[in-house]
Amino acid sequence: MSDIKRIETGPRMSQAVIANGTVWLAGQVGEPGTSAADQTRQILANIDRLLAEAGTDKTRIVSAQVWLASMSDFPAMNEVWDAWAPQGHTPARATGESALATPDYLVEIIVTAVL
Repeated sequence: MSDIKRIETGPRMSQAVIANGTVWLAGQVGEPGTSAADQTRQILANIDRLLAEAGTDKTRIVSAQVWLASMSDFPAMNEVWDAWAPQGHTPARATGESALATPDYLVEIIVTAVL
């Protein structure tokens, strides 16, 4: 049986869970009310921080799900993502449009990485 480690555990969820060499991050959001590009930057910085705390980094991300409140923000999000994504180590990724937790959230990103 593998140990399970949880990072930033709250009453509803943990921001990251590590088990069997895999790291699952909760959906990350940026500051509500800021632009899609700014929210994406904040989200990716938070992903970097959580992965480092888990003992890995963005070159070890195997899957990413990007949710946008509106696909009209796809170019702005992609511009920030492309500058951040490690070339040669880009994950499998899907992007969709969905109502997010509040109307002020424009972007939410969920990643899975390995140690």
